[in-house]
Amino acid sequence: MPPDLYFALTLVVKMAITAGFVLAATVIAERAGPLVGGLVATLPLGAGPVYVFLALDHGAPFIAQSAISSLAINTVNVMFALTYAVLAQKRSLAVSLSVAVVTWIVMAWIIHEIPWSFTGAILLNVVVMGVCIAVARPLRHVPIPRVKAHWSDLVLRAALVALLVGLTVTLSFRIGPGGSGIMAVFPIILISVMFILHRRVGGRPAAAVLANAVVGLVGFALACMMLHVTAVPLGAPIGLALALATSIGWGLLVFGLRRRGITL
Repeated sequence: MPPDLYFALTLVVKMAITAGFVLAATVIAERAGPLVGGLVATLPLGAGPVYVFLALDHGAPFIAQSAISSLAINTVNVMFALTYAVLAQKRSLAVSLSVAVVTWIVMAWIIHEIPWSFTGAILLNVVVMGVCIAVARPLRHVPIPRVKAHWSDLVLRAALVALLVGLTVTLSFRIGPGGSGIMAVFPIILISVMFILHRRVGGRPAAAVLANAVVGLVGFALACMMLHVTAVPLGAPIGLALALATSIGWGLLVFGLRRRGITL
């Protein structure tokens, strides 16, 4: 089989598999309320498969280095979610989402221009997370009506995620581990949640999901740390599995604490 045809076929398969996983997860999230919705939306459902494919194409050292960029850019995703959550209280979807996306682009460019060390990326997350969690806390507790997903919504989400995977895998050969780490965590799932929920249930319920996502992104930061320190010594498969387990474990911890009346 010609190399170009092989690459195209495998890329289509990668895009379809990832879109299917994300589609199933986001439907569950939208029916489970703002806390669970925010936690599920911040699981590495989009970034995880992208990292699997990057590992297959480039190996463990590449994804270990990419994890540092993902860890740094995670703070931009936190600011992105918080920007939308604050604006959506009174602003339209177009204004809230547009300002949030512009914020992401500007901050991602700034982060990309800085040569982050592992320690520096951790410290950045500690500072940004601390501030954003405090600001988001009053916005979390808004009931969200049960939403029945329309087939067009499902197609939109699947297409967005598939596009992200296709772009990241294709461009990774040119943009290196730093750029790949940034593209892997572009908030495509959060954008799809904003776009769909804001139109159907209003700004404040949609904002509540994103406000809870700020807390959920702590788990993603921990997952990036785990991936960076384990991918090379333990191998990419074990590192990726441990990173996923770390993210899920954080979500379960937050959910368990909230059930006991403890709010982070």
